[in-house]
Amino acid sequence: MVVQYQGKQHGIPTRFTLRIIGNNLSKSSSNYQIDLLVGDKQIPTFTTSIHQSLSNCLKEIYLFRKYNGITFDADSEAIAPKLVPYDLVLFNFQKKALFMA
Repeated sequence: MVVQYQGKQHGIPTRFTLRIIGNNLSKSSSNYQIDLLVGDKQIPTFTTSIHQSLSNCLKEIYLFRKYNGITFDADSEAIAPKLVPYDLVLFNFQKKALFMA
């Protein structure tokens, strides 16, 4: 799943891309890997590359954004058409973690 946002990093307008890769290991558990791209460059952001829940991935992105001067414009959200419907439902339910106060 690929989600793009317009936003700012230290006041400079920039495009941000989240690549969320769900790895369903069994019927009872899933793991998620997430990448953050600024423009076209992937940046090393996370303490761990695999998370047990999408919620944990989004919280880690939020914390990274908070401490690196990055803001997303929630209204600019664009989701790439190739995705797993379950991942979209889960993302929409959990994305409030991206925009915590």
